[in-house]
Amino acid sequence: MFYNIYFSPTGGTKRVADIISSGLFGEYRNVDLCCEIEAICFDANDVCLVSVPSYSGRVPEIAIKRIKKIKADGAKAVLNCVYGNREWEDTLTELQDTVVDCGFVCVGAVAAVAEHSIFRQFAAGRPDLDDEKELLEFVERIKKKLQDGVFEELVLEGNHRIYKEAAKGGAFKPQANELCLQCGLCSEGCPVGAIDKNDPRNTHREICISCMRCVNICPVHARDFDKDFMKTMSEKMAPKLSGRKKNYLFIT
Repeated sequence: MFYNIYFSPTGGTKRVADIISSGLFGEYRNVDLCCEIEAICFDANDVCLVSVPSYSGRVPEIAIKRIKKIKADGAKAVLNCVYGNREWEDTLTELQDTVVDCGFVCVGAVAAVAEHSIFRQFAAGRPDLDDEKELLEFVERIKKKLQDGVFEELVLEGNHRIYKEAAKGGAFKPQANELCLQCGLCSEGCPVGAIDKNDPRNTHREICISCMRCVNICPVHARDFDKDFMKTMSEKMAPKLSGRKKNYLFIT
């Protein structure tokens, strides 16, 4: 069986994952890591695409916790790290270490660009048609590797087991504004339960991981940041986030 396993709060990672999965598998089952999952067991006949966004160069902690519920028993894994036009740093190596501990055999890995989840003007519209073409070319190389059935150790850029310190999200904690209808969609959709189900206007800042899912799914755009603050931060981040960054393929 083929599985598309992803953590994608704002949809960018899933867009990349869907391009790769459709070319790699044809038919597949989705496993959404934004939701709580039960324990899953795979075997050596299964192939999984495991996709996560890079949060300041790391895999989101909640995604790691849910991936660890998987017992792979020799299943093949293709890793997909999606970064918002900055860098992915230790994200791919952390993902590789995690899935290997679960019993996966890593066949290949992709680091792909998608629109930044906070500053949406950077890498806007990506993955675009050029990205899709390139990703599908990557897929053909991965398919051949799977067909050949000979898997050497996958060597990735970045640090293994000793990762950069995880960012806490800082000031990027979306808050409800006066438009909030208290419909509860944000609290239902929050991957970490940071929004009070009884009072959706209340966000637990210490739990929030700044994934922007609540901003993305709010039907009336009632969750946001101070505009002056965002303008200042956008200008500060522009040197690191501007330009067209590349997609990368790593294969055994």
